[in-house]
This record gives sequence, C-alpha cells and structure tokens, in this order.
Amino acid sequence: MKLKIAVPSKGRISNPSINILEKAGLGLKYNNNRKLVSKTHNENIDIMFARASDIPEFVSDGIVDMGISGIDLIKESESEVIELTDLNFGKTRLVLASPEDSKINSINDVTSEMTIATEFPTLTKKYFKNHSLEPKIVKLSGSTEIAPFIGVADLITDLTSTGTTLKMNHLKIIDTILESTIVLITNKESFENKKPLVEAVSSSVKGVIDAVGKKLIMMNVKSKDLDAVRKLMPSMEGPTVSEVLSKEKTVAIQAVVDEEEVFELVNNLRKAGAKDILVVPIERII
Repeated sequence: MKLKIAVPSKGRISNPSINILEKAGLGLKYNNNRKLVSKTHNENIDIMFARASDIPEFVSDGIVDMGISGIDLIKESESEVIELTDLNFGKTRLVLASPEDSKINSINDVTSEMTIATEFPTLTKKYFKNHSLEPKIVKLSGSTEIAPFIGVADLITDLTSTGTTLKMNHLKIIDTILESTIVLITNKESFENKKPLVEAVSSSVKGVIDAVGKKLIMMNVKSKDLDAVRKLMPSMEGPTVSEVLSKEKTVAIQAVVDEEEVFELVNNLRKAGAKDILVVPIERII
C-alpha cells in the first residue's frame, strides 16, 4: 500500500508544510522542488510537489491520497475533500475592499451594476449571491490591488493577513468573505481504503501541531518538598512522579507546560525545593 501526499512546490506555505512533515517523521530524501516526487524515510509514503491551487483537485480526483492546502483554495475549487487537521499557520482572510476615498463603505453600498476584480471568482460570486447581488466578476491572476485605479473594477476581493498591503495600496476593507488557514486533507476513497496510513500521517502531523509552544520540565525533588512542588505544576494530565534510587528520599517529576510559563515556573520550583531542573523541547505530542 503506497500513499502519496501533495505539498506546494513554492510560495508562502511550501517550506512550513515541508517542515511539519519532516518533524512528523516523514523526512524527504529529495527536498528539491525541481523534482516532481520525493521519497520519504517511510518506504510506503511519497511526497509530490504541485502548485498550491492544483492540490485540492488532485486530492479530490484521487491523483494523490493526501495534500496540504488552504481552505480558500479548497472552497474556490469546490473540491470534495475531507479536512483532517488544521496546521495552525497561514491564517488569512478573503476580503472585499474598495478605494479608501470611495463612498463604498459596506456591502450595502454595492450594486449589481458594479464590477469586482478577483483571483477568487467562485467564492466572490457566491458571496454576492448570498447578498442578492450579481455584479460583474473579472478574474485576474495577480496585482488585484491596482484594478480599481486603472478602471478595471470598482472593488476587489483579495487575500490578506494583516490588511497592510491593501492599506499601502489605498484600499479599505469593507467586509470579510472567508477566513482561511492551512489544512491537511484527504479524499473519501483514500480515507476508507488506506485508513491506517492516512491516520498515521494525520496523527503524527497533529502531534507536531499540539507540541508547538510546549516544553517538558523534569526535576528531582526531596519527598518532603513534593506537595509544595506538585501544587506549582500545571500539566496536561497532572505531573508524572517516580521514585529515584538514591540515599535521600527523592522523587523525579516531569510535566508538559506552556512555553510562556517556563521562566516564572522554574524560579518558583527552585524556591520550593526542586533541583536538577531540565527544560526540554517537545517534537510531538500523541
């Protein structure tokens, strides 16, 4: 049983996608996007590099079993896929924007006589249909921001993370059409017929995501100080306590904690009697 996973060959989500797969244990043997396919350290799993916009359809059509893509591209292509895991990066919004000196300040100011420029005609058309509007939709392949200023369109719909680029181009956001993030996807046939491999990849990737911002703290504590130390320990399930073979009555404690808690926690633990404190990175939490 072979499994093929499609990842973007270039662009803003390519390297983060590859990094997550490698942290999940699927190291690429040929990490070169000039190659169409790369084997991994698992002989049953290959990685295929593709254009980000093609990946939802490749997964939906069964050309590949799994893929990494944005919700915006999935919805735009109307691909039938199963979303497995949110990869927790690449958050963006598809927004409706007008020139900052325009009198168009909300969807209520838009009429069907207006023209909209976009790279997402399907999502844009659906959005306006939901508002009982049928403006002319002009599909552009790039530089959408300039469309209102060269007479191509009255408004645009475009992706933005912070809105800075739109503001720099003298555009104002008047509505949000869709919020998007990067997700791991599969198709129904692969999910059913290759379930063990699909679930293994999905759980490993989710383990990487869950480990972000987490640290493992380990320490030795004298038995008399155990209660004081244990009260300080935040943890997923409560700290793990085990006996240390030593002359003194000592126990070892370990727990998973949030990274932002580490500085204050370590100092409080030391004051409570903990010693030999180790803070260790976590690659995955399964």
